[in-house]
Amino acid sequence: MYKIVRKENLGSSVVQFDVEAPKIAAKAKSGQFIIVRLDEQSERIPLTIADYDREAGTITMIFQAVGFSTNALKTLEAGDSILDVVGPLGTASEIENYGTVVCIGGGVGIAPVYPIARDLKEAGNKVISIIGARNEDLLFWKDKMAAISDELLIATDDGSAGIKGFVTDVLKSVMDRENVDRVWAIGPMVMMKAVANTTRPSGVKTIVSLNPIMVDGTGMCGGCRVQIGTETKFACVDGPEFDGHLVDFDLAMRRSSVYKTEELQAVEHDHQCRIGGIGKCH
Repeated sequence: MYKIVRKENLGSSVVQFDVEAPKIAAKAKSGQFIIVRLDEQSERIPLTIADYDREAGTITMIFQAVGFSTNALKTLEAGDSILDVVGPLGTASEIENYGTVVCIGGGVGIAPVYPIARDLKEAGNKVISIIGARNEDLLFWKDKMAAISDELLIATDDGSAGIKGFVTDVLKSVMDRENVDRVWAIGPMVMMKAVANTTRPSGVKTIVSLNPIMVDGTGMCGGCRVQIGTETKFACVDGPEFDGHLVDFDLAMRRSSVYKTEELQAVEHDHQCRIGGIGKCH
């Protein structure tokens, strides 16, 4: 069992857990992920490691309650425990001194891009961070991102914070004034695709994380198969980070919606159990 030592509601169903997991914290690196299972009947939830504290023996996970399992996870409080937390899994980010790097986090993608930006800064890079969301309520960790960045820029679809527009609009303006050596982009598939298309003409290597299409996280199910150039890869064991210019995003987005029907059925089933007065059921 893995005890939740701290819970913080970051707004709009976005939740942060700090969890006791000393063995994972001791080995975790930026870009890696964990698999979480609430109880014996729960599905496996892949979550990128948002932060870790080796001295305290804790890891930080951030998720948005959008489906059956994440809504169940959201009901836990500090002091409660999670049955399984497995990790660190996946290949860590390639951290070097590239020069000037841009780190982009969209929505909940702000969480996993944070440790990457921090490590890149510690490696001597000039770090320009861009965070974006539909509105200000979906933004979080602005102060944390600013603290490890040479410059922090914000974009919201509705203009409630930063500029009104998309992270790609901000990226274009940065590339017009800076010699950018590498870009990291983590967030919704459509956002990562747009970022890769923005940097493609200039040839700036762009790294994306395909965590959103993972299922079991071990390569056993094959649900996260992706086309990377001419090769077939698994997002969980070969990634989750890949060269965004080589990713077949259309295929990846189709895979990410494979279980949409089952997810809706699970949510409806749980709703019927609750209104029937018998509480949560499986």
